[in-house]
Amino acid sequence: MCPRTKEQNELIRIKRREQILDVAARSYFRTGGSFDIRDVAREAGLGYGTVYHYYPNRHLLIEDVLDSGFEQCEQVSAEWVDISSSSPDDRQLLMYCKALLRLWQSDARAYLVYKMAAEHYAGLPEKERHHAKIRFMERLYVPLQLIARCEDDSVDHMLAVLVGCCGLYYYAGNSGLDIDRIARLAMQAITKEYEHDHIKEQA
Repeated sequence: MCPRTKEQNELIRIKRREQILDVAARSYFRTGGSFDIRDVAREAGLGYGTVYHYYPNRHLLIEDVLDSGFEQCEQVSAEWVDISSSSPDDRQLLMYCKALLRLWQSDARAYLVYKMAAEHYAGLPEKERHHAKIRFMERLYVPLQLIARCEDDSVDHMLAVLVGCCGLYYYAGNSGLDIDRIARLAMQAITKEYEHDHIKEQA
Protein backbone atom coordinates (compact mmCIF):
# COMPACT_ATOMS: atom_id res chain seq x y z
CA MET A 1 0.00 0.00 0.00
CA CYS A 2 1.40 3.37 -1.02
CA PRO A 3 1.75 6.02 1.69
CA ARG A 4 -0.70 8.92 1.47
CA THR A 5 0.45 12.06 -0.26
CA LYS A 6 0.64 15.40 1.49
CA GLU A 7 -2.48 16.53 -0.38
CA GLN A 8 -4.41 13.42 0.71
CA ASN A 9 -3.42 13.99 4.33
CA GLU A 10 -4.56 17.60 4.11
CA LEU A 11 -7.93 16.55 2.68
CA ILE A 12 -8.39 14.06 5.53
CA ARG A 13 -7.46 16.74 8.05
CA ILE A 14 -9.98 19.20 6.59
CA LYS A 15 -12.72 16.55 6.46
CA ARG A 16 -12.14 15.53 10.08
CA ARG A 17 -12.11 19.12 11.27
CA GLU A 18 -15.39 19.83 9.47
CA GLN A 19 -16.89 16.68 10.97
CA ILE A 20 -15.79 17.70 14.48
CA LEU A 21 -17.12 21.25 14.10
CA ASP A 22 -20.51 20.08 12.83
CA VAL A 23 -20.94 17.55 15.64
CA ALA A 24 -19.84 20.15 18.22
CA ALA A 25 -22.45 22.62 16.93
CA ARG A 26 -25.21 20.04 17.26
CA SER A 27 -23.94 19.08 20.71
CA TYR A 28 -24.14 22.73 21.72
CA PHE A 29 -27.87 22.78 20.92
CA ARG A 30 -28.54 19.81 23.16
CA THR A 31 -26.31 20.76 26.08
CA GLY A 32 -26.12 24.56 26.00
CA GLY A 33 -22.36 24.37 25.53
CA SER A 34 -21.63 22.04 28.44
CA PHE A 35 -20.60 19.08 26.28
CA ASP A 36 -17.29 17.30 26.71
CA ILE A 37 -14.64 16.62 24.06
CA ARG A 38 -15.26 12.90 24.64
CA ASP A 39 -18.94 13.39 23.73
CA VAL A 40 -17.97 15.01 20.43
CA ALA A 41 -15.46 12.26 19.66
CA ARG A 42 -18.03 9.54 20.35
CA GLU A 43 -20.74 11.14 18.23
CA ALA A 44 -18.32 11.88 15.39
CA GLY A 45 -17.10 8.27 15.43
CA LEU A 46 -13.53 9.42 16.08
CA GLY A 47 -11.05 8.56 18.79
CA TYR A 48 -10.74 10.92 21.74
CA GLY A 49 -7.05 11.42 20.96
CA THR A 50 -7.88 12.43 17.38
CA VAL A 51 -10.34 15.12 18.46
CA TYR A 52 -8.03 16.24 21.28
CA HIS A 53 -5.24 16.66 18.72
CA TYR A 54 -7.39 19.25 16.91
CA TYR A 55 -9.03 20.77 19.98
CA PRO A 56 -7.42 20.26 23.40
CA ASN A 57 -10.30 22.04 25.14
CA ARG A 58 -13.98 22.83 24.63
CA HIS A 59 -13.51 26.62 24.50
CA LEU A 60 -11.19 26.44 21.48
CA LEU A 61 -13.67 24.12 19.79
CA ILE A 62 -16.65 26.44 20.38
CA GLU A 63 -14.57 29.39 19.19
CA ASP A 64 -13.83 27.59 15.91
CA VAL A 65 -17.45 26.46 15.55
CA LEU A 66 -18.62 30.06 15.76
CA ASP A 67 -15.87 31.41 13.52
CA SER A 68 -16.72 28.86 10.85
CA GLY A 69 -20.42 29.67 11.17
CA PHE A 70 -19.78 33.39 10.92
CA GLU A 71 -17.78 32.92 7.72
CA GLN A 72 -20.66 31.06 6.07
CA CYS A 73 -23.26 33.62 7.19
CA GLU A 74 -21.12 36.60 6.18
CA GLN A 75 -20.68 35.17 2.69
CA VAL A 76 -24.47 34.87 2.21
CA SER A 77 -25.02 38.33 3.69
CA ALA A 78 -22.46 39.99 1.41
CA GLU A 79 -23.97 38.38 -1.69
CA TRP A 80 -27.50 39.54 -0.84
CA VAL A 81 -26.49 43.07 0.11
CA ASP A 82 -25.03 43.41 -3.39
CA ILE A 83 -28.15 41.95 -5.02
CA SER A 84 -30.64 44.03 -3.02
CA SER A 85 -28.75 47.28 -3.58
CA SER A 86 -29.13 46.84 -7.34
CA SER A 87 -32.86 46.02 -7.20
CA PRO A 88 -34.35 46.70 -3.76
CA ASP A 89 -37.81 45.22 -3.15
CA ASP A 90 -39.58 42.84 -0.77
CA ARG A 91 -38.88 39.87 -3.01
CA GLN A 92 -35.17 40.28 -2.36
CA LEU A 93 -35.76 40.16 1.39
CA LEU A 94 -37.95 37.08 1.01
CA MET A 95 -35.25 35.38 -1.05
CA TYR A 96 -32.65 36.35 1.55
CA CYS A 97 -34.75 34.73 4.30
CA LYS A 98 -34.92 31.55 2.22
CA ALA A 99 -31.17 31.63 1.59
CA LEU A 100 -30.53 31.94 5.34
CA LEU A 101 -32.86 29.04 6.13
CA ARG A 102 -31.21 26.83 3.51
CA LEU A 103 -27.82 27.65 4.96
CA TRP A 104 -28.97 26.92 8.52
CA GLN A 105 -30.57 23.67 7.42
CA SER A 106 -27.33 22.46 5.85
CA ASP A 107 -24.88 23.89 8.40
CA ALA A 108 -25.58 23.76 12.14
CA ARG A 109 -22.65 26.12 12.76
CA ALA A 110 -24.27 28.89 10.72
CA TYR A 111 -27.54 28.47 12.62
CA LEU A 112 -25.71 28.54 15.94
CA VAL A 113 -24.36 32.03 15.14
CA TYR A 114 -27.91 33.41 14.99
CA LYS A 115 -29.28 31.30 17.83
CA MET A 116 -26.52 32.46 20.17
CA ALA A 117 -27.02 36.05 18.99
CA ALA A 118 -30.65 35.82 20.13
CA GLU A 119 -29.27 34.84 23.56
CA HIS A 120 -26.61 37.61 23.45
CA TYR A 121 -23.87 34.96 23.26
CA ALA A 122 -24.44 34.30 26.97
CA GLY A 123 -22.53 31.01 26.95
CA LEU A 124 -19.22 32.60 25.96
CA PRO A 125 -16.52 34.13 28.19
CA GLU A 126 -16.89 37.91 28.45
CA LYS A 127 -14.13 38.84 25.99
CA GLU A 128 -15.34 36.40 23.34
CA ARG A 129 -18.96 37.39 23.96
CA HIS A 130 -18.14 41.05 23.31
CA HIS A 131 -16.25 40.20 20.11
CA ALA A 132 -19.08 37.95 18.84
CA LYS A 133 -21.71 40.63 19.50
CA ILE A 134 -19.75 43.25 17.57
CA ARG A 135 -19.07 40.87 14.68
CA PHE A 136 -22.73 39.89 14.48
CA MET A 137 -23.94 43.49 14.59
CA GLU A 138 -21.48 44.84 12.02
CA ARG A 139 -21.34 41.98 9.55
CA LEU A 140 -24.79 40.39 9.77
CA TYR A 141 -27.36 42.56 11.53
CA VAL A 142 -26.62 45.94 9.93
CA PRO A 143 -26.42 44.40 6.43
CA LEU A 144 -29.79 42.77 7.10
CA GLN A 145 -31.22 46.16 7.98
CA LEU A 146 -29.96 47.40 4.61
CA ILE A 147 -31.62 44.50 2.81
CA ALA A 148 -34.86 45.00 4.77
CA ARG A 149 -34.60 48.79 4.40
CA CYS A 150 -35.59 49.39 8.03
CA GLU A 151 -33.77 50.28 11.22
CA ASP A 152 -36.44 49.51 13.82
CA ASP A 153 -36.90 46.33 15.82
CA SER A 154 -39.03 44.69 13.15
CA VAL A 155 -35.78 43.07 11.97
CA ASP A 156 -35.53 41.49 15.44
CA HIS A 157 -39.05 40.12 15.07
CA MET A 158 -38.23 38.69 11.66
CA LEU A 159 -35.10 37.00 12.98
CA ALA A 160 -37.05 35.64 15.96
CA VAL A 161 -39.42 33.87 13.55
CA LEU A 162 -36.57 32.44 11.47
CA VAL A 163 -34.47 31.32 14.44
CA GLY A 164 -37.44 29.91 16.35
CA CYS A 165 -38.81 27.88 13.45
CA CYS A 166 -35.40 26.54 12.48
CA GLY A 167 -34.84 25.63 16.14
CA LEU A 168 -37.78 23.22 15.91
CA TYR A 169 -35.97 21.53 13.04
CA TYR A 170 -32.86 20.96 15.16
CA TYR A 171 -34.39 20.34 18.58
CA ALA A 172 -37.46 18.32 17.63
CA GLY A 173 -35.66 16.38 14.93
CA ASN A 174 -38.23 17.29 12.29
CA SER A 175 -37.65 15.54 8.99
CA GLY A 176 -37.75 18.72 6.95
CA LEU A 177 -37.81 22.48 7.10
CA ASP A 178 -40.68 24.24 5.30
CA ILE A 179 -38.49 27.03 3.98
CA ASP A 180 -41.14 28.79 1.87
CA ARG A 181 -43.70 28.91 4.68
CA ILE A 182 -41.21 30.04 7.34
CA ALA A 183 -39.82 32.77 5.06
CA ARG A 184 -43.33 34.09 4.46
CA LEU A 185 -44.04 34.10 8.21
CA ALA A 186 -40.82 36.05 8.78
CA MET A 187 -41.87 38.58 6.15
CA GLN A 188 -45.19 39.04 7.94
CA ALA A 189 -43.27 40.07 11.06
CA ILE A 190 -41.74 42.94 9.05
CA THR A 191 -45.01 43.82 7.32
CA LYS A 192 -47.14 43.85 10.47
CA GLU A 193 -44.57 46.00 12.24
CA TYR A 194 -44.64 48.44 9.36
CA GLU A 195 -48.46 48.51 9.33
CA HIS A 196 -48.58 49.05 13.09
CA ASP A 197 -46.15 52.01 12.90
CA HIS A 198 -48.06 53.47 9.95
CA ILE A 199 -51.37 53.32 11.87
CA LYS A 200 -49.77 55.02 14.88
CA GLU A 201 -48.47 57.85 12.68
CA GLN A 202 -51.96 58.42 11.26
CA ALA A 203 -53.66 58.41 14.69
